[in-house]
Amino acid sequence: MALHEPLIDSFGRIHTNLRISVTDRCNIRCFYCMPLENVQFKPRNELLTFEEIERFTRISASLGINKIRLTGGEPLVRSGMPALIRQLIKVPGIEEIAMTTNGLLLEEHASDLFDAGLTRLNISLDALSEEMFEKIARRKGLDRVLAGIAAAKSVGFKHIKINTVAMTGISETEIIPLAKFAREQDLHLRFIEFMPLDAEHNWENEQVISGQKLREIIEQSIGELSPVKQADPNQPSVDYQYADGKGKIGFIDSVTQPFCVSCNRLRITAEGQIRNCLFSEIEWDAREAMRTGKSDQEIIQLMRDCVLAKKKGHGTDTPGFAHPDRAMYQIGG
Repeated sequence: MALHEPLIDSFGRIHTNLRISVTDRCNIRCFYCMPLENVQFKPRNELLTFEEIERFTRISASLGINKIRLTGGEPLVRSGMPALIRQLIKVPGIEEIAMTTNGLLLEEHASDLFDAGLTRLNISLDALSEEMFEKIARRKGLDRVLAGIAAAKSVGFKHIKINTVAMTGISETEIIPLAKFAREQDLHLRFIEFMPLDAEHNWENEQVISGQKLREIIEQSIGELSPVKQADPNQPSVDYQYADGKGKIGFIDSVTQPFCVSCNRLRITAEGQIRNCLFSEIEWDAREAMRTGKSDQEIIQLMRDCVLAKKKGHGTDTPGFAHPDRAMYQIGG
Protein backbone atom coordinates (compact mmCIF):
# COMPACT_ATOMS: atom_id res chain seq x y z
CA MET A 1 0.00 0.00 0.00
CA ALA A 2 1.35 3.43 -0.95
CA LEU A 3 2.15 5.83 1.86
CA HIS A 4 -0.49 8.54 2.23
CA GLU A 5 -0.12 11.91 3.89
CA PRO A 6 0.59 11.44 7.62
CA LEU A 7 -1.97 11.86 10.38
CA ILE A 8 -1.52 15.48 11.47
CA ASP A 9 -3.87 17.23 13.87
CA SER A 10 -4.78 20.93 13.89
CA PHE A 11 -1.86 21.66 16.24
CA GLY A 12 0.74 20.11 13.96
CA ARG A 13 1.25 16.89 15.92
CA ILE A 14 2.16 13.96 13.67
CA HIS A 15 0.75 10.63 14.86
CA THR A 16 3.03 7.62 14.52
CA ASN A 17 2.03 5.55 17.55
CA LEU A 18 -1.07 3.33 17.72
CA ARG A 19 -2.36 1.66 20.89
CA ILE A 20 -4.54 -1.36 20.19
CA SER A 21 -6.67 -2.79 22.98
CA VAL A 22 -7.34 -6.48 22.30
CA THR A 23 -9.73 -7.08 25.21
CA ASP A 24 -11.44 -5.29 28.08
CA ARG A 25 -11.15 -8.37 30.30
CA CYS A 26 -8.62 -8.63 33.09
CA ASN A 27 -7.59 -11.15 35.76
CA ILE A 28 -7.13 -8.54 38.51
CA ARG A 29 -9.22 -5.56 39.64
CA CYS A 30 -6.88 -2.61 40.25
CA PHE A 31 -9.05 0.13 41.73
CA TYR A 32 -7.50 2.85 39.55
CA CYS A 33 -8.67 0.99 36.44
CA MET A 34 -11.65 -1.30 37.10
CA PRO A 35 -14.64 -1.75 39.43
CA LEU A 36 -14.42 -4.55 41.98
CA GLU A 37 -17.68 -6.31 41.15
CA ASN A 38 -20.36 -6.58 38.45
CA VAL A 39 -18.04 -5.80 35.56
CA GLN A 40 -19.84 -5.89 32.23
CA PHE A 41 -17.36 -7.09 29.60
CA LYS A 42 -17.99 -6.89 25.87
CA PRO A 43 -19.15 -10.16 24.27
CA ARG A 44 -16.57 -11.79 22.00
CA ASN A 45 -18.48 -11.01 18.80
CA GLU A 46 -18.21 -7.29 19.53
CA LEU A 47 -14.42 -7.39 19.80
CA LEU A 48 -12.30 -6.83 16.72
CA THR A 49 -11.09 -10.07 15.16
CA PHE A 50 -7.37 -10.54 14.51
CA GLU A 51 -8.07 -10.02 10.81
CA GLU A 52 -9.80 -6.69 11.55
CA ILE A 53 -6.92 -5.62 13.80
CA GLU A 54 -4.46 -6.51 11.05
CA ARG A 55 -6.44 -4.54 8.46
CA PHE A 56 -6.66 -1.48 10.71
CA THR A 57 -2.92 -1.74 11.40
CA ARG A 58 -2.13 -1.99 7.69
CA ILE A 59 -4.24 1.10 6.96
CA SER A 60 -2.62 2.93 9.88
CA ALA A 61 0.86 2.04 8.65
CA SER A 62 0.02 3.58 5.27
CA LEU A 63 -0.53 6.85 7.17
CA GLY A 64 2.84 6.76 8.92
CA ILE A 65 2.04 4.74 12.03
CA ASN A 66 5.20 2.75 12.81
CA LYS A 67 4.82 1.73 16.45
CA ILE A 68 2.13 -0.53 17.90
CA ARG A 69 1.35 -1.21 21.56
CA LEU A 70 -1.01 -4.04 22.47
CA THR A 71 -3.04 -3.37 25.61
CA GLY A 72 -6.20 -4.36 27.44
CA GLY A 73 -7.67 -5.03 29.91
CA GLU A 74 -5.00 -7.68 30.19
CA PRO A 75 -3.94 -8.67 26.65
CA LEU A 76 -2.70 -12.12 27.67
CA VAL A 77 -6.18 -13.27 28.73
CA ARG A 78 -7.05 -13.27 25.02
CA SER A 79 -5.83 -16.46 23.40
CA GLY A 80 -3.57 -16.45 20.38
CA MET A 81 -1.57 -13.30 21.07
CA PRO A 82 1.67 -14.70 19.53
CA ALA A 83 -0.26 -15.36 16.31
CA LEU A 84 -1.53 -11.77 16.25
CA ILE A 85 2.00 -10.45 16.80
CA ARG A 86 3.29 -12.55 13.91
CA GLN A 87 0.56 -11.06 11.70
CA LEU A 88 1.27 -7.46 12.71
CA ILE A 89 5.06 -7.68 12.52
CA LYS A 90 4.72 -8.47 8.81
CA VAL A 91 2.80 -5.26 8.07
CA PRO A 92 5.06 -2.99 5.97
CA GLY A 93 6.07 0.09 7.91
CA ILE A 94 5.60 -1.35 11.40
CA GLU A 95 8.96 -1.09 13.18
CA GLU A 96 8.03 -1.96 16.75
CA ILE A 97 5.36 -3.97 18.55
CA ALA A 98 5.17 -3.61 22.32
CA MET A 99 2.80 -4.94 24.95
CA THR A 100 1.60 -3.67 28.31
CA THR A 101 0.75 -6.51 30.69
CA ASN A 102 0.13 -7.03 34.38
CA GLY A 103 2.53 -9.98 34.21
CA LEU A 104 0.35 -12.64 35.86
CA LEU A 105 0.34 -14.84 32.74
CA LEU A 106 3.74 -13.78 31.46
CA GLU A 107 5.78 -16.69 32.79
CA GLU A 108 3.92 -19.17 30.59
CA HIS A 109 3.76 -16.92 27.52
CA ALA A 110 7.11 -15.05 27.54
CA SER A 111 8.96 -17.44 25.25
CA ASP A 112 6.19 -17.57 22.62
CA LEU A 113 5.80 -13.78 22.67
CA PHE A 114 9.53 -13.28 22.19
CA ASP A 115 9.70 -15.84 19.38
CA ALA A 116 6.70 -14.22 17.66
CA GLY A 117 8.60 -10.94 17.40
CA LEU A 118 7.30 -8.83 20.29
CA THR A 119 9.78 -5.98 20.58
CA ARG A 120 9.17 -4.48 24.02
CA LEU A 121 7.42 -5.26 27.29
CA ASN A 122 5.90 -2.93 29.86
CA ILE A 123 4.92 -4.72 33.05
CA SER A 124 2.60 -3.13 35.60
CA LEU A 125 3.79 -3.51 39.19
CA ASP A 126 2.55 -1.14 41.87
CA ALA A 127 3.90 -2.80 45.00
CA LEU A 128 6.46 -5.33 46.19
CA SER A 129 4.68 -6.22 49.43
CA GLU A 130 1.94 -8.82 49.08
CA GLU A 131 -0.35 -6.85 51.37
CA MET A 132 -0.14 -3.65 49.32
CA PHE A 133 -0.28 -5.56 46.02
CA GLU A 134 -3.60 -7.10 47.08
CA LYS A 135 -4.92 -3.76 48.34
CA ILE A 136 -4.37 -2.24 44.90
CA ALA A 137 -5.07 -5.22 42.62
CA ARG A 138 -7.83 -6.64 44.85
CA ARG A 139 -6.51 -10.06 43.90
CA LYS A 140 -3.48 -12.16 44.85
CA GLY A 141 -0.63 -12.66 42.41
CA LEU A 142 2.56 -10.78 43.28
CA ASP A 143 4.62 -13.98 43.09
CA ARG A 144 3.29 -14.64 39.57
CA VAL A 145 4.20 -11.14 38.40
CA LEU A 146 7.75 -11.52 39.73
CA ALA A 147 8.01 -14.92 38.04
CA GLY A 148 6.79 -13.33 34.81
CA ILE A 149 9.47 -10.64 34.99
CA ALA A 150 12.15 -13.28 35.56
CA ALA A 151 10.84 -15.34 32.63
CA ALA A 152 10.81 -12.34 30.30
CA LYS A 153 14.45 -11.61 31.15
CA SER A 154 15.49 -15.22 30.72
CA VAL A 155 13.99 -15.63 27.23
CA GLY A 156 15.77 -12.54 25.93
CA PHE A 157 13.58 -9.45 26.37
CA LYS A 158 15.76 -6.37 26.81
CA HIS A 159 14.91 -2.94 28.23
CA ILE A 160 11.89 -4.17 30.18
CA LYS A 161 9.91 -1.31 31.68
CA ILE A 162 8.05 -1.51 34.98
CA ASN A 163 5.01 0.79 35.22
CA THR A 164 4.01 1.91 38.71
CA VAL A 165 0.99 4.09 39.49
CA ALA A 166 1.81 6.30 42.50
CA MET A 167 -1.03 7.16 44.90
CA THR A 168 -1.06 9.11 48.15
CA GLY A 169 -1.67 6.99 51.23
CA ILE A 170 -0.81 3.80 49.36
CA SER A 171 2.45 4.03 47.47
CA GLU A 172 4.73 5.79 49.95
CA THR A 173 6.01 2.57 51.49
CA GLU A 174 6.61 1.01 48.06
CA ILE A 175 8.60 3.76 46.32
CA ILE A 176 12.06 2.88 47.62
CA PRO A 177 11.65 -0.93 47.50
CA LEU A 178 10.52 -0.68 43.87
CA ALA A 179 13.37 1.67 42.97
CA LYS A 180 15.94 -0.65 44.55
CA PHE A 181 14.38 -3.72 42.93
CA ALA A 182 14.52 -2.12 39.49
CA ARG A 183 18.18 -1.15 39.98
CA GLU A 184 19.12 -4.65 41.08
CA GLN A 185 17.22 -6.32 38.23
CA ASP A 186 18.33 -3.86 35.51
CA LEU A 187 14.74 -2.79 34.84
CA HIS A 188 13.56 0.65 33.73
CA LEU A 189 11.11 1.75 36.42
CA ARG A 190 8.57 4.44 35.52
CA PHE A 191 6.29 6.12 38.03
CA ILE A 192 2.95 7.24 36.58
CA GLU A 193 0.85 9.89 38.27
CA PHE A 194 -2.60 8.65 39.29
CA MET A 195 -5.07 9.73 36.58
CA PRO A 196 -8.87 10.18 36.77
CA LEU A 197 -9.67 7.02 34.82
CA ASP A 198 -10.90 4.79 37.66
CA ALA A 199 -14.21 3.05 37.07
CA GLU A 200 -15.61 3.93 40.49
CA HIS A 201 -14.97 7.67 40.03
CA ASN A 202 -13.18 8.07 43.36
CA TRP A 203 -10.18 9.94 41.97
CA GLU A 204 -9.21 13.18 43.69
CA ASN A 205 -6.32 15.45 42.87
CA GLU A 206 -5.01 15.13 46.43
CA GLN A 207 -4.30 11.45 45.76
CA VAL A 208 -1.71 12.29 43.12
CA ILE A 209 1.93 11.95 44.15
CA SER A 210 3.76 14.25 41.77
CA GLY A 211 6.80 13.15 39.86
CA GLN A 212 8.75 15.93 41.54
CA LYS A 213 7.88 14.56 44.99
CA LEU A 214 8.82 11.04 43.91
CA ARG A 215 12.21 12.22 42.66
CA GLU A 216 12.87 13.97 45.95
CA ILE A 217 12.06 10.82 47.94
CA ILE A 218 14.30 8.65 45.77
CA GLU A 219 17.21 11.07 45.82
CA GLN A 220 17.05 11.36 49.61
CA SER A 221 17.14 7.59 50.06
CA ILE A 222 19.17 6.22 47.14
CA GLY A 223 21.13 9.01 45.48
CA GLU A 224 21.25 11.88 43.04
CA LEU A 225 19.37 11.65 39.75
CA SER A 226 20.57 13.33 36.56
CA PRO A 227 18.33 14.02 33.53
CA VAL A 228 18.88 11.78 30.51
CA LYS A 229 18.51 12.98 26.94
CA GLN A 230 15.21 11.67 25.58
CA ALA A 231 15.69 8.87 23.07
CA ASP A 232 12.25 9.66 21.64
CA PRO A 233 10.99 13.27 21.76
CA ASN A 234 7.40 11.98 21.91
CA GLN A 235 7.86 9.63 24.85
CA PRO A 236 5.63 10.40 27.84
CA SER A 237 8.28 9.84 30.52
CA VAL A 238 11.07 12.17 31.58
CA ASP A 239 14.02 9.90 32.31
CA TYR A 240 16.80 10.20 34.84
CA GLN A 241 19.95 8.22 35.55
CA TYR A 242 21.41 7.47 38.95
CA ALA A 243 24.66 9.32 39.63
CA ASP A 244 26.48 6.02 40.10
CA GLY A 245 25.41 4.99 36.59
CA LYS A 246 23.40 2.00 37.80
CA GLY A 247 20.00 2.20 36.21
CA LYS A 248 17.45 4.64 34.82
CA ILE A 249 14.16 5.77 36.22
CA GLY A 250 11.33 7.65 34.50
CA PHE A 251 8.45 9.83 35.60
CA ILE A 252 5.20 10.20 33.66
CA ASP A 253 3.75 13.39 35.14
CA SER A 254 0.50 13.26 33.19
CA VAL A 255 -1.44 15.30 35.76
CA THR A 256 1.03 17.87 37.11
CA GLN A 257 3.09 18.27 33.92
CA PRO A 258 0.93 17.15 30.95
CA PHE A 259 2.88 16.15 27.84
CA CYS A 260 0.01 16.74 25.42
CA VAL A 261 2.07 19.15 23.31
CA SER A 262 4.13 16.23 21.99
CA CYS A 263 1.45 13.51 22.00
CA ASN A 264 1.67 11.32 18.89
CA ARG A 265 -0.76 8.59 19.98
CA LEU A 266 -3.93 7.26 18.48
CA ARG A 267 -6.00 4.53 20.15
CA ILE A 268 -8.49 1.89 19.14
CA THR A 269 -10.56 0.10 21.76
CA ALA A 270 -11.16 -3.64 21.87
CA GLU A 271 -14.53 -3.17 20.17
CA GLY A 272 -13.07 -0.99 17.43
CA GLN A 273 -13.69 2.60 18.53
CA ILE A 274 -10.96 5.05 17.50
CA ARG A 275 -9.98 7.59 20.17
CA ASN A 276 -7.60 10.52 19.87
CA CYS A 277 -7.01 10.82 23.63
CA LEU A 278 -7.50 8.82 26.82
CA PHE A 279 -9.90 11.56 27.93
CA SER A 280 -11.76 11.98 24.66
CA GLU A 281 -15.52 12.40 24.87
CA ILE A 282 -16.05 11.22 21.28
CA GLU A 283 -15.20 7.98 19.44
CA TRP A 284 -15.11 7.01 15.75
CA ASP A 285 -16.50 3.57 14.87
CA ALA A 286 -13.95 1.61 12.83
CA ARG A 287 -15.63 -1.72 13.55
CA GLU A 288 -18.88 -0.64 11.94
CA ALA A 289 -16.94 0.70 8.97
CA MET A 290 -15.07 -2.56 8.46
CA ARG A 291 -18.08 -4.80 9.00
CA THR A 292 -20.30 -2.89 6.59
CA GLY A 293 -17.83 -3.09 3.72
CA LYS A 294 -16.33 0.40 3.86
CA SER A 295 -13.21 0.88 1.75
CA ASP A 296 -9.72 1.54 3.10
CA GLN A 297 -10.06 5.13 1.89
CA GLU A 298 -13.25 5.58 3.90
CA ILE A 299 -11.54 4.24 7.01
CA ILE A 300 -8.61 6.58 6.37
CA GLN A 301 -11.06 9.48 6.33
CA LEU A 302 -12.53 8.26 9.61
CA MET A 303 -9.05 8.30 11.13
CA ARG A 304 -8.32 11.77 9.76
CA ASP A 305 -11.59 13.08 11.21
CA CYS A 306 -10.62 11.63 14.58
CA VAL A 307 -7.15 13.16 14.57
CA LEU A 308 -8.37 16.56 13.39
CA ALA A 309 -10.82 16.66 16.30
CA LYS A 310 -8.05 16.16 18.84
CA LYS A 311 -7.90 18.87 21.49
CA LYS A 312 -4.78 20.76 22.50
CA GLY A 313 -4.68 19.02 25.89
CA HIS A 314 -6.53 16.45 27.98
CA GLY A 315 -7.88 19.10 30.35
CA THR A 316 -7.37 17.33 33.69
CA ASP A 317 -5.64 20.48 34.93
CA THR A 318 -8.56 22.77 34.06
CA PRO A 319 -11.50 23.78 36.34
CA GLY A 320 -14.14 22.41 33.98
CA PHE A 321 -12.66 18.91 33.67
CA ALA A 322 -15.26 16.13 33.74
CA HIS A 323 -14.43 12.53 34.64
CA PRO A 324 -14.62 10.37 31.46
CA ASP A 325 -17.53 7.96 31.15
CA ARG A 326 -15.19 5.13 30.21
CA ALA A 327 -12.60 3.70 32.60
CA MET A 328 -9.06 2.71 31.69
CA TYR A 329 -9.83 -0.97 31.11
CA GLN A 330 -12.54 -0.01 28.60
CA ILE A 331 -10.26 2.34 26.68
CA GLY A 332 -6.95 0.50 26.66
CA GLY A 333 -3.99 1.36 28.87
